[in-house]
Amino acid sequence: MGKVHDISDIRFEKDFLILIADGQILKLKLSDISRKLASASDEERKYYKISPSGYGIHWEALDEDLSIDGLLKIDKAKEFLHHHV
Repeated sequence: MGKVHDISDIRFEKDFLILIADGQILKLKLSDISRKLASASDEERKYYKISPSGYGIHWEALDEDLSIDGLLKIDKAKEFLHHHV
């Protein structure tokens, strides 16, 4: 099975997750995507694994998983609302 997504960077800036997936830069507010990540410490946030297929990100200590498909849809929905409101 090939890669579903190419994730080249994940980082946190204050209350945001910055993700580079498939050449797109996403800046997502943590409270919009995960209560666990929003309330986690910087130390807890930095220990994650990207699935080999690029499908998702897993934080074992937080028992949290995010799918890249889901994050891309959230970003597209925000973009749509921003341009159509």
